[in-house]
Amino acid sequence: MKPTVFIHTNHKQMLGALVSRYSLRKNSAHADEFDIQFIEVKNYPCMLRHEGRRYLRDGDMRPWLNEDLQSFTPLRFAPPELMNYEGRAVIIDPDVFAIGDIWELLNRDMAGSTIVCRPKSGRKGRKGAFASSVMLLDCAQLKHWRFENDFTEMFEPVKRDYMDWVSLKLEDPATIGLLENEWNDFDNLTDNTRLLHNTKRKTQPWKTGLKIDYRMADTFQLFPPRHWLRRGRRALFGDYRFAGTYAAHPDPRQEAFFFGLVRDGLEDGAFTEAQLRDEMAQGHLRADALELIGA
Repeated sequence: MKPTVFIHTNHKQMLGALVSRYSLRKNSAHADEFDIQFIEVKNYPCMLRHEGRRYLRDGDMRPWLNEDLQSFTPLRFAPPELMNYEGRAVIIDPDVFAIGDIWELLNRDMAGSTIVCRPKSGRKGRKGAFASSVMLLDCAQLKHWRFENDFTEMFEPVKRDYMDWVSLKLEDPATIGLLENEWNDFDNLTDNTRLLHNTKRKTQPWKTGLKIDYRMADTFQLFPPRHWLRRGRRALFGDYRFAGTYAAHPDPRQEAFFFGLVRDGLEDGAFTEAQLRDEMAQGHLRADALELIGA
């Protein structure tokens, strides 16, 4: 089985996934030596069956929503099973775009590690959380990853907290090797960036001006009070109403980089203008996207 890059996604982030796949091929000198596969929420009945059921997330119980912008995140743990627990895989979010050659990561010396990834930034990183949004996996060593069983355990509160799961706190730390930040660069574009991750949902460059369609994170802190206001708004109006709009990315170069990929991908036949217009009609792509690429 060829080494494989998996991009996990849902219908709301399919545009990002298409552009991500194009960037991986475009920027690799070994594009014929690895596969790229999408892992989509719609193809996992166990996720669809749990719609509206309450699951444990960071100590709080909340409803599972397949329509949420990031409902795909548990699928980060599906690749080993899809690889028949053989060989190497890289899993990336659909808002991760290649600047460097992904072949370098697929062939990296893992030095005996089972998972290679970077720590999360800020407070979460200081508390031992890892960023599972980009991971290099030795699939043969991950036979304990059984996606449907593990996903279902989130709905049994004593068994699995979502945040512990996606932060890799359920793994033996000794099996996790560290990845340079440049292979999962959080909204940071430099000459050293290998994979650019537009991880801040509110400023994803292809969504500027659209209505927010994701559930913002809560905390149990009394301050800042915006967390209590968010809870009150959701209780009165639902998850997304009056949530505001996506903002412009603070780094214009990252917007230019993304729409440069869209323009090149359109010219190379990686996707079509009809697909872009359909994404716009669904509210997943900003209204001026075709103007930005000169189409």
